[in-house]
Amino acid sequence: MEFDYVVVGAGSAGCALANRLSECGRYTVALLEAGPKDSNPWIHIPVGYFRTMGNPGTDWRYVTQPDPGISGRSIPWPRGRVLGGSSSINGLLYVRGQKEDYDGWAQLGCSGWSWEDVLPYFKRAENWEGEDASGLRGKDGPLSVQNSRLTREVVDLWVDAAEAAGYKRNPDYNGEDQEGVGYFQLTMKGGRRCSSAAAYLAPARGRSNLTVVTDAQTQKVLLSDGRAVGVQARVKDKLQDVRARREVVLSAGAIGSPQIMMLSGIGDPDELAAHGIEVKAALKGVGKNLQDHLQARPVFKTKLSTINVETSNIFKQAAIAAQYALTQRGPMTMAASLGTGFLKTEDHLATPDIQFHIQPFSADSPAEGAHKFSAFTASVLQLRPESAGHLELTSANIDDHPEIHPNYLATDTDCRTIVKGIQVARRIAETEPLKSQITEEYAPGREVAFDDEEGTLEWARQTAVTIYHPTGTCKMGTDPMAVVDARLRVIGVKGLRVADASIMPRIVSGNTNAPAIMIGEKASDLILGDAAG
Repeated sequence: MEFDYVVVGAGSAGCALANRLSECGRYTVALLEAGPKDSNPWIHIPVGYFRTMGNPGTDWRYVTQPDPGISGRSIPWPRGRVLGGSSSINGLLYVRGQKEDYDGWAQLGCSGWSWEDVLPYFKRAENWEGEDASGLRGKDGPLSVQNSRLTREVVDLWVDAAEAAGYKRNPDYNGEDQEGVGYFQLTMKGGRRCSSAAAYLAPARGRSNLTVVTDAQTQKVLLSDGRAVGVQARVKDKLQDVRARREVVLSAGAIGSPQIMMLSGIGDPDELAAHGIEVKAALKGVGKNLQDHLQARPVFKTKLSTINVETSNIFKQAAIAAQYALTQRGPMTMAASLGTGFLKTEDHLATPDIQFHIQPFSADSPAEGAHKFSAFTASVLQLRPESAGHLELTSANIDDHPEIHPNYLATDTDCRTIVKGIQVARRIAETEPLKSQITEEYAPGREVAFDDEEGTLEWARQTAVTIYHPTGTCKMGTDPMAVVDARLRVIGVKGLRVADASIMPRIVSGNTNAPAIMIGEKASDLILGDAAG
C-alpha cells in the first residue's frame, strides 16, 4: 500500500483530483473513501436525494449543536458518505458563484484564485449542453450539465411574477452576469445524476495507476519529521498504513478534513491537548471559519398541481416510476429545485445578496414527507453571511463526530438580510400572474405581518435550516488563521495539502458543488506543476 499520491475522500473535489493526477500515467494514485461504492440505485436517480439523505448507508448524518441563532435548535447536516461524496446525494444544482467571490479571494492574498484564474477550471470540468451566449461555458469536460427535463406551471408563474415585480429574467446565471430569475442548471446526463464519481471515476476505472479503495476510513495523517508520509486507515475493519511517496491530499470535506487534521496533531494546541493529542503543527485556524447558507422556507398553498398531490397515492407513484423507466423523464428527474433567483435586497448593492430555490412541493421536513395539500416552497438564503462558526473535537476517535457550531444569524447584517429575503418572497407571491393561483400563505402565515420584521426574524430563527453548504474550515490565506497557502499546502507541514470546500476563505455566492469540483481540478494542476518543477 504505497503510492505517489494518496487522496483522502472521494467527493466532489477528490474524484476530480484523483482522475487528473492519474491521467498522465506517470504517478500512482490511491483514492480512499470512507463510504461504500455508489451502487445504491437511488444515487443515480435524480430525485433519489429523498432516499439517500439521512440514510446511514450514504450519509454521515451529522447534527449540529444547539445554536442560539436558530432558537437553540439542533439540525441535521447531511454529507455524502459514498463514492461521489455529497455530489451523490445533493440536489444536482450547478452554480459557479459570482466572479467577485473569486476576485475577493485573490484580494485576501490567495494568489492564483481570481475569477480569471479559476474560470479555465470551471470550463475544463464542464460539458454544458445548453446555449453559450457568453462564451464562458465548457463543452468538452467530464461533468454533464443540462437544463431541467421537468417543468411545473407554478414555477413558471413564479418566474413570470418575479419579472413583473421588477426583477430581470436571466437565461444563464452561470454566464456573464448572475443576477436575475430563471431556472436551475443540473449535474445530470440524460435522466441520470452526474455525480463527481460518475463524471471522473467511471472513465478512469481502467487505469492501472489508480486504486480506489472504499470502506476505508482514514484515522490520521502519518507525519515524520514535519512531513506527511501517508495515512493510517481502517480498511474493512483492519488498520493499514497507506504510504505516500510524494504527497497526501485531504479532500474529506469541510467537516472531515479538519477533523482528520486535528486527530493527526495539526490544529489549535489547546484544543488538541484537551484530548491528549500530541501537537505536530500548531495551526489555530483548523476547524474555524465555518460558513454555511441558511435557508428560510416560505410556503404557499396553490390551486395548481404540485408534486405534493401528484405523488399522493401508490397508483400515482407507480405511474411516475413507469414514466421514468420508459422515458427517463417526469418527476423522478426532479432536482431539489426548479426555479431560482439571484437578487438584491438593496438597490445600492454591487451584486445579488440573496438566492431563491423554487420547489414545486412542500414539507415540514423531508422525513415527514410532502404536505397533503398542493403547495410550493420559495426557499430564500443569504449568499454571503457574515456569521462564522467552528468545529470542536469530541474525542481523539475518528468515529466520534465533532461538535458543529454553525453560529447562524449572529450579526445584524445577516438578520436584516434574511428578513428582507422573506419579504421579497412574499412580495413576489403577491404579484400576478402568481397571486391569483395562491389560496393561502401557509408559512410564515398571516400571524406574521409583512412589515413585522421582529416577528419575521423570529419565524426564521424557529424554522430555517441548512441548505447543505458547509465551507471554510481549512481556509486558504496569509493571515494568522490561515490553514493552507495559495497552493493548498498545509502551512508548516510538508507533503500535505487540502483540496475541497474547506479551503474557501469566504463562502461562494451560490451552491458549492461546482466550486468544489473546480478546486479539485485546480489542485491537480498545482500538484502536478510542483512535481514537474
